[in-house]
Amino acid sequence: MTRLIRFNKPFDVLSQFTDSGTQGSPRRTLSDFIDLPGVYPAGRLDRDSEGLMLLTGDGRLQARISDPRHKMEKTYWAQVEGNPDDDAIAALCAGVTLKDGPTRPAKARRIDEPVGLWPRTPPIRVRKSVPDSWIELVISEGRNRQVRRMTAAVGHPTLRLIRARIGQWSLDGLAIGTWGEADADSGPRR
Repeated sequence: MTRLIRFNKPFDVLSQFTDSGTQGSPRRTLSDFIDLPGVYPAGRLDRDSEGLMLLTGDGRLQARISDPRHKMEKTYWAQVEGNPDDDAIAALCAGVTLKDGPTRPAKARRIDEPVGLWPRTPPIRVRKSVPDSWIELVISEGRNRQVRRMTAAVGHPTLRLIRARIGQWSLDGLAIGTWGEADADSGPRR
């Protein structure tokens, strides 16, 4: 039976089991939270991002989840600087041009702060003169820091980024820093 793990990655945790940086580095890794032999991340999530990661020991499932050719949708909640207007949301939906080329069209909408959201440690910087708001962004590609670059391109830099869903799998029921088994068969098939 294929093992699939859902993990709610905290802020400031590397999405790998070892830190190949400076020896004696205090940076936290997946091994600080998950002690299961034979599972590896299916994709990555930046150190300064939070939320859902999937881990498995099945190479085919890992490829189906992480390979951009499969166009598996990933849903992000982004707390952004300012209040994006209809034009900014429309630009995200149409796809924006980044330094490495245009993005695929995304699904984007303004949302309220997600219910049950855990506090981030450390908290985001708050500026009294600049409001912040939340958007939900669904993309089907995974370029380096793509969501952050997309929101910045439309004039609303990301202050906090949480991946809420990968394909059929979501954060539902997972507290920050915890993991649980997932049904590998509930995801999309090829």
